[in-house]
Amino acid sequence: MTRKRKASSSPPNKDPEIPTAFDASLRPEVILRRSSRRIASKDHNGDEAKEREMQETIHGQRDGDTGRSRQRARAGMEEAIEGLKRLEKQFEENTRRDKLRLRKDDDRLSSHSPTDETSLKAVISHATGTQERNKDGSFAEDGKEQVPTDGEQAQRPMKRPFGTPRKRAHPLVDDESDYQDVVEAPLSEDSEVLDRGPGRPLPVNSGYLPLPWKGRLGYACLNTYLRAAKPSVFSSRTCRIDSILKHRHPLRDPSQPEHPKLNPIDSTQEYHVKHGQKFVQDLGLANARDIVKMLRWNDKYNIKFMRLSSEMFPFASHPEHGYKLAPFASEVLAAAGKVATELGHRLTTHPGQFTQLGSPHEKVITASIRDLEYHDEMLSLLRLPPQQDRDAVMILHMGGVYEGKSQTLDRFRKNYATLSPSVKNRLVLENDDVSWSVHDLLPICEELNIPLVLDYHHHNIVFDSSECREGTYDISQPEIMARIAKTWTRKGIKQKMHYSEPCAGAVTGRDRRKHSPRVATLPPCPNDMDLMIEAKDKEQAVFELMRNFKLPGFEKIGDMIPHERSDQNPVVRKLGANGSEEDVVVSDGKVDGDGRALKAEEVVDETIPWVVSAGNFGMGGKDGRVYWPPGREDWLKAAPRIPKKGVGNGGNGNDKGKGTAKKASKEEDDYDDSCGE
Repeated sequence: MTRKRKASSSPPNKDPEIPTAFDASLRPEVILRRSSRRIASKDHNGDEAKEREMQETIHGQRDGDTGRSRQRARAGMEEAIEGLKRLEKQFEENTRRDKLRLRKDDDRLSSHSPTDETSLKAVISHATGTQERNKDGSFAEDGKEQVPTDGEQAQRPMKRPFGTPRKRAHPLVDDESDYQDVVEAPLSEDSEVLDRGPGRPLPVNSGYLPLPWKGRLGYACLNTYLRAAKPSVFSSRTCRIDSILKHRHPLRDPSQPEHPKLNPIDSTQEYHVKHGQKFVQDLGLANARDIVKMLRWNDKYNIKFMRLSSEMFPFASHPEHGYKLAPFASEVLAAAGKVATELGHRLTTHPGQFTQLGSPHEKVITASIRDLEYHDEMLSLLRLPPQQDRDAVMILHMGGVYEGKSQTLDRFRKNYATLSPSVKNRLVLENDDVSWSVHDLLPICEELNIPLVLDYHHHNIVFDSSECREGTYDISQPEIMARIAKTWTRKGIKQKMHYSEPCAGAVTGRDRRKHSPRVATLPPCPNDMDLMIEAKDKEQAVFELMRNFKLPGFEKIGDMIPHERSDQNPVVRKLGANGSEEDVVVSDGKVDGDGRALKAEEVVDETIPWVVSAGNFGMGGKDGRVYWPPGREDWLKAAPRIPKKGVGNGGNGNDKGKGTAKKASKEEDDYDDSCGE
């Protein structure tokens, strides 16, 4: 029997204009229920259905509102980023104007005597932006408006048509009219493009090709083919300072290798600085051991020039966590140097951008000298023959300009004099793509007996417009090339040059600094030059040149089979100590049926296949399959594991295994990110 509801004790509403809550004609579609008791009523069941439908509609609207909110947030974020970009361009433009104004004022100050008070006041007012202008926009001299003569008026260019952008001047020009254009030019993205992009004078390139090629081509630091091998072969493993501090504590079981779960770091035990230092030194030793494999790989494909990574020994020049390489790394580096001597390869280094001997900051100078000494010790411990040791140079940029180039050069002279003879013998300077051109550095190189590295790509971005034009033609003329070559020959060092190209579609100077993945041609250098190819694809960029121009060794280079490598050991699934399966790369002897690596003396069944030997590992196989086409770096990775239909995501037949395939692809990306460069 259904219980009756208790009558409400509140008096009925007497006002006819105010309806009751239970007026059926004015009842809302959804109201809150006062009770959860079920009432067996067909009408009430219908109301519940309507209520559920309304709730679903409301939730759908909420989901839609959430999506729109995310879209608005994303649009706001993009707008903020664009605003920051505009502010950055405006800041750069203002900085450029200030530099031009100060440069012009320095010239005017130097041209006046100290007693010329009126002229000095005019210069100061001009520098502070308080000088009065004439009606035509020029600056007034001594408070008088200057009226041009008829000849001057005739020489003035016509006013630009309305609506056309103002022509921008190069940041380093000293011409008065161009200077006024820079000061008065409005800030806009179009003017920036016209200044440093298509509007700049066309480069003048040389048509000379250094063929037949007799020199050595090289690449910097990383071999993409060996880097993607399993196990990876590269010489730039690094870590964070936090990892050094953590490894000051011993492992839970010091007799076993480190494992994040099975044998982690025990932070409860007493720490020792030597444990953290040993951890970072072991990374350096692993990097140095891989040099031998990289040298033999290079020699097989006729690459006899390589730049060693500055990160080979992480934090070796750090003020607190730094360390000397001898004696712990002496034997490993000597072994690498022995192979380089045997094969006749040239090895160089390039300290980072923060190593600057012209800085006004004492801390920067101290750190720079410490970094140069680290690089010098690394090259010295290779124990190379005299000529190869002289050729093992350290390339350095001059760095920032600070308050002026002349002051920076004076500081460089002072700090260079304090360097050790060994560092001086290895140090060479290179023109950069920000401030220092070839003509800026050549005089100081001739003065201090420092070789100069010509970088063609940097020259096309920063050059002295009063001496030459953009392009390879002017900089390759016999006069300038002879002066550069002399800086090398008088020290008995084999000359080297750098070559790279900007990415396709690069317009501004900043965009053109970025190196393209590969290069299309050779520069007009001597055909016996040691030429470093600075490109993203590393050794593949060298292969591209060898194939395009049929350089010696091109016939040894074969195309890769996508996602397949026959020159590395198989990867087998093995049950780990914690009960989970893991991939194990077989590296010793043969493999038994359970995936266990066997030593040669344990093998009794000759049907078990031999794995790739250590000497043949990563060498491209008998066909030399080491070349991957431009843009197909994914060929270096194994094909993603795609399970059978209906296997992924808990066996649901409708998902077609998408989750598992995506997970496998993500694991491969995480592996690449964890290894570093």
